[in-house]
Amino acid sequence: MLLFIALANSHYFLSSSAYFGGFPADLGPLDAAVAWAIATFVDGRAFPMFGLLFGYGVAHIVRRQGDASPRTVRRLLWRRALFLVLVGFLHATLLYVGDILGAYGVLLLVGAWTVRWRDGWLLFVAALFWVLTALPSEDSFSIGTEGPDPTMLPTDLGVMVIDRAFASGFISLLGPIGFVCPFLLGLWAGRRRLLEEPSRHRTFLRFVAVGGITVAVLGAQPVALVHLGVIDVPDASSLSVVGPLHDAFGVFGGFGYAALIALVALRLGPRRGRVVTALSAVGQRSMTCYLCQSVVWTIVFTPFFLGLSSELTVATTALLAVATWLGTVLLADWMRRTGRRGPFEVLVRRVTYGRPLAA
Repeated sequence: MLLFIALANSHYFLSSSAYFGGFPADLGPLDAAVAWAIATFVDGRAFPMFGLLFGYGVAHIVRRQGDASPRTVRRLLWRRALFLVLVGFLHATLLYVGDILGAYGVLLLVGAWTVRWRDGWLLFVAALFWVLTALPSEDSFSIGTEGPDPTMLPTDLGVMVIDRAFASGFISLLGPIGFVCPFLLGLWAGRRRLLEEPSRHRTFLRFVAVGGITVAVLGAQPVALVHLGVIDVPDASSLSVVGPLHDAFGVFGGFGYAALIALVALRLGPRRGRVVTALSAVGQRSMTCYLCQSVVWTIVFTPFFLGLSSELTVATTALLAVATWLGTVLLADWMRRTGRRGPFEVLVRRVTYGRPLAA
């Protein structure tokens, strides 16, 4: 899924004379096909899965605390949340303004109160926030001639640090709204250990995988087919409806991907070849690998470094995203073979529990 995150983030750096939904307009056949694939399977579909897994991980942390008091558990989660806010702020300011770690931290500061909610409340509030994100919004998808925001491609260090600092706070405060639904459903799923014990929930996971991915793919087509050039760009009023629904249906895709991966893991059983082992190493160092992606974006796209935002196409940027992800896979596997933990995983463990991650 970190591959999907790389594909979802990188195309927003591209410069062009016109844009639609984060992609340059008037694409050639190859770029149009790549944009269709990303809009169908990636954009608005990868991030909900991470929100789900974030909530699932919080449920796991709470379960490990056993009989600890609610106050003790909240303090532990708040320490983790504050660390995410700090790292997210530094990440957004120095590397990539579209950081999600800060938003996760803010979400957890509030979400720490929800870990003791009954299942019914979790599901009700999750459904409520899903409906809110699906409501028409004029700012959901962009059509225009303006290129990437200066905070994405800062022209100097002053813009990078000062403007990004303000943008980071704005994103961290509003970003959690879109993650509430996946987070709460992740808490609910984590209580039942749906992903850890897929053999006990095989039928349910199959339903979620097939249904969720199907809904996400079909819900993406009004936008994806515009990128492909099959249909015209909708007018502003239509787009205010189509845009939010694209992302709202994508939430189901995030759930479907999580269920599908659990089923694949069940099918693999104890077999661990080199590829699965390397991918597992990435999962164990996911924050470090996520931050490594932003180092690449900074070097490749920032105007006072390589500044290739106007040189690369949608297709070549997708290739860059794939190469970047493969690089993190090789890095994570090397760290596994040499007995090294991810540095940011060690830090978050130390801040949360007051001790480093055991080898």
